[in-house]
Amino acid sequence: MFAVINTNGVQYVVTKGENIKIPARIGEPGKNIEFDKVLMFKENGNTVVGKPYVDGVKVKGLVKKHGKSSKVMGFKFTRRENYRRKHGHRQDFTEVEITDIIVKKD
Repeated sequence: MFAVINTNGVQYVVTKGENIKIPARIGEPGKNIEFDKVLMFKENGNTVVGKPYVDGVKVKGLVKKHGKSSKVMGFKFTRRENYRRKHGHRQDFTEVEITDIIVKKD
């Protein structure tokens, strides 16, 4: 069983027990979080694709930690103009462990 979720503009294929890194600070460490924007869901060969989201399916997770990813360097340069600019960026992230995929049966 797996689901495709959308959070903060990024799509993830998740299964129960998997850890994902979301490029934003969401929730507090140790707290539960719920993703209701499920784009696709598959269980026992049955695939459900949402338009745009699947109704009755939610993904629950546990926020493990917050942090910053490794530094990415940016560089601007214009030839023959003595123009150089160097900057770095570290993206915040939240590590989430997927604890359950809940399907509401009708």
